Amino acid sequence: MTSTWIEPADSATALLLLGRGSDPDSERGVDCPGDLPAPSDPDLVARAAAAKKALGDRVFVLGHHYQRDEVIQFADVTGDSFRLAQQAAARPDAEFIVFCGVHFMAESADILTTPGQKVVLPDLAAGCSMADMAVLGQVQTAWEHFEDLGIAGDVVPVTYMNSSADIKGFVGRQKGVVCTSSNAKRALEWSFEQGSKVFFLPDQHLGRNTAVLEMGFDLDDCVLYDPHKPNGGLTDQQLRDARMILWRGHCSVHGRFTIDSVNEVRERVPGVNVLVHPECKHEVVTAADYVGSTEYIIRKLDEAPAGSAWAVGTELNLVRRLALAHPDKQISFLDRTVCYCSTMNRIDLPHLVWALEELVAGRVPNQITVDAETASYARSALDQMLLLP
Repeated sequence: MTSTWIEPADSATALLLLGRGSDPDSERGVDCPGDLPAPSDPDLVARAAAAKKALGDRVFVLGHHYQRDEVIQFADVTGDSFRLAQQAAARPDAEFIVFCGVHFMAESADILTTPGQKVVLPDLAAGCSMADMAVLGQVQTAWEHFEDLGIAGDVVPVTYMNSSADIKGFVGRQKGVVCTSSNAKRALEWSFEQGSKVFFLPDQHLGRNTAVLEMGFDLDDCVLYDPHKPNGGLTDQQLRDARMILWRGHCSVHGRFTIDSVNEVRERVPGVNVLVHPECKHEVVTAADYVGSTEYIIRKLDEAPAGSAWAVGTELNLVRRLALAHPDKQISFLDRTVCYCSTMNRIDLPHLVWALEELVAGRVPNQITVDAETASYARSALDQMLLLP
């Protein structure tokens, strides 16, 4: 059976989202020193294969699910951000970890690997808009406000894996925990055993959806802390009454899905199953049939019966890959226009070839390092997550 995949229509920003060009207002736009191979170089695949072969067991290439196929083909392991960091830690003999993902993921790999290993990010502009929405200085200001109110002792900070090493380090200092989209409920349950409030960073939607849909909280139990407003835009009483203090952050990909997207696909595809990531907005998640992490989405589609129809609300590269892997199922993208993770897509084949060839030449490009103190506290928050039942 041939694939039923239909490519979404290009939007006006499609080229930017594909990583071609730069937007100085929203991306760091860091250039690589040296010359990148031309994107049109017909020998790129052969050059990547030759460089990887020359490095042998010295290099271990990690590929996030949201990467392009042209990059994924050279990954030794694919997965979500935490699984990839774990895989890096499980390869202590690999001298170089080439992380085809985004900046916070490479930081986590550096935290979890040995001091002698070097973590390389092929393009330093591959950041994460969500992670960048929680800046350490802003978070410290919020915590000082909690201290002034006398509630800090009741607050347990929880940060999503999709956060910077600085934020993970802050959470570790305050005896909090890191979570993933798969174990967010367990992390919150543990946290409420330690205190009466949770300060959830940086994704408001994952925090709200987990508390309300999985733990039975009311929406009124959650307040949104906006770091760009005085005192977070909240009254002292709102903070005292809240059980979940949500940071105003979101994923730029998952945040674009709307209730209109869900309604439109239900009208267009009879019997469709709507499957979304918990980083989506609360009204989208409540309107969906199934909600779960990236690994859950993959597993759900793997197990789905032939002939079933699915509209998937997550990053386009992954949805396309799943659709092509399951031609016996009708798998489509929940939004009808293109929706790549713009910074994830900056890791393309020219950048990967450049990074690998630099390593072959004895130069370590774009090494990601986390200072020892931050790494120590961040590791404690990560270790606490690993101890969750």
